[in-house]
Amino acid sequence: MLLRGYPLVPYLAQLFGNSGDEAKGRQMPAHQFSRRVNQVSWSSCIGTQLPQAVGAAWAARRKGHDTVVLACLGDGATSTGDFHAAMNFAGVLQAPAVFLCQNNHWSISLHISQQTKSETLALKASAYGFPGVRVDGNDAEAVYAATSSAVARARAGAGPSFIEAVTYRVGPHSSSDDPTLYQDAREVEAWRAKDPLERLRARLIERAAWDLARDEALRAELLAALHAAILEAEALPPVPPESLFDDVYADEPWHLAEQRREFVRATQGTKD
Repeated sequence: MLLRGYPLVPYLAQLFGNSGDEAKGRQMPAHQFSRRVNQVSWSSCIGTQLPQAVGAAWAARRKGHDTVVLACLGDGATSTGDFHAAMNFAGVLQAPAVFLCQNNHWSISLHISQQTKSETLALKASAYGFPGVRVDGNDAEAVYAATSSAVARARAGAGPSFIEAVTYRVGPHSSSDDPTLYQDAREVEAWRAKDPLERLRARLIERAAWDLARDEALRAELLAALHAAILEAEALPPVPPESLFDDVYADEPWHLAEQRREFVRATQGTKD
């Protein structure tokens, strides 16, 4: 979202769930979205967003738009029914969709070997009639190349693609998760050595396209901007309680308007 020009303050306001949040405090932290940059909200329910992504892609094609929908998922989502329904519809309808699967080996504490017996996740795409590719998910340039190719293919009317970006989750799934109970420490350290940011930085420096001085200056600049944006986002007022009646319908019906007025009277002591 930030790469597409979305402002940092409302992006951070979503973490606080205050009035700067486009979701009006209704979403979990880190589930940012905005119509301004064509990003739909994440879903904590695994895989449920995939049929919706295919539907959006199909609708765009029917309207004559050149839109391509990027559907992001993890390895765990490939075990859900919604995944297979979405893949099937995408193939049958030749929807302009790209499935980008981050295979980090773990669906919380369940290893990929217990998710599927397929040799790869990319292989699954062939069953639905479209290509699947497997790339090094810790190689930024490889992921960019695969995604760009898939988007161009979809935009040209050649249908969907599936990308399996192989990486590894080197931290906990959440603050309540202890990965040391199920991950091998040596495996974790081996993957830490493949840090995608460090690899990209080293590659750019080797090509004389970047240097450590600029790297340090940029880090300092971004940290200062981030700190200022956090303070600004944190200071925003809370969402008005009556906003829970917003966005229920495109046009508010009389009975909802009446409920809103009753709610305001009950919570704020105002008179109609």
